[in-house]
Amino acid sequence: MLKKVVYKKIEQAQSVFSLVSKMKKMRKVKKAKNVKKVKIKMEIETIILEFLREQYPDAKCELLHSSIWQLLVATILSAQCTDVQVNKITPALFERFPEVDNMAKAELFEIEDLVRATGFFHNKAKNIQASARMIVSVFAGKVPSAMEELLRLPGVGRKTANVVLSNGFGINSGIVVDTHVKRISYRLGLTKHQENVEKIEEDLMEKFPQKVWGELSHLMIFHGRKLCHSRSPKCEECGLKLRCHFYAR
Repeated sequence: MLKKVVYKKIEQAQSVFSLVSKMKKMRKVKKAKNVKKVKIKMEIETIILEFLREQYPDAKCELLHSSIWQLLVATILSAQCTDVQVNKITPALFERFPEVDNMAKAELFEIEDLVRATGFFHNKAKNIQASARMIVSVFAGKVPSAMEELLRLPGVGRKTANVVLSNGFGINSGIVVDTHVKRISYRLGLTKHQENVEKIEEDLMEKFPQKVWGELSHLMIFHGRKLCHSRSPKCEECGLKLRCHFYAR
């Protein structure tokens, strides 16, 4: 009787040991799969980045400026307007009002006349003048280099602040998400969001290292302008087409 009890306990112990071993193996397999998934995702993002680098070695901010203040102004003007059009009007604007204090003292109608061709000229002129006055009175005449402070300026949202920080100060606080970056991020499966720029930015920041955030936005913008157009993208010329949702349709 005693032997039967002992054998039964041994069998139970072996059964438990076997179950524990199986669970450990399953955990290892699951962990290995997760590691593999992360590795594959990293490889895909590296492939995307390297392709864009090779395709657009000269990608950079195309807004003409000779100071951080002028970059801020040009970026405000670029809302709902092309960089090409902004670059047509800023030489005359900056010749008339080259520094922030000049703009702060300017008559609003003068600024409006000079920026009229960029569209929404009244609001843009008003925001530029108000920003100039705040920079002079609050920030000692210098464009602030912190996201929180830039966002206090009239007409400055997160996208504009990211442009200024990245291109003016070399600070990658986030990723510029414009219409091109939105479109390409979704098409390449880097985000599931199509319109929510904050969510798109968060997804991109999670997938790419911070040191490339500024570069990444320039590369995507160039790709959007050259190949990945909104309505008639040149898919056959794109080395990323097999990764693209639009091409797969």
